[in-house]
Amino acid sequence: MSQYEHVAILAACPRLTMSLRHPWRPYDGLAQKWSDLAERRRDYFIELYRSGRWKHYYTEAEFLDQMRDVIGDAERWAKIAGPSPEMRIAAE
Repeated sequence: MSQYEHVAILAACPRLTMSLRHPWRPYDGLAQKWSDLAERRRDYFIELYRSGRWKHYYTEAEFLDQMRDVIGDAERWAKIAGPSPEMRIAAE
């Protein structure tokens, strides 16, 4: 396919140009923000555990259940978001 044929395809399909400019999925930025938030929340719960402050807010069973949820959420968002943009650039 020649260069001119590529231009013709791009002119005929304006939505295609955005996907060509951005090889990653369109919602990666949003997913990365949620992943960062989940990571900060996990860090907060880890600090809550290390300091012992969790005892003021939770019973042991409640805290363990909450901690499992927080860690699971962080792992799921990290999987959804995939590698960060910095990691993508470094990989190229």
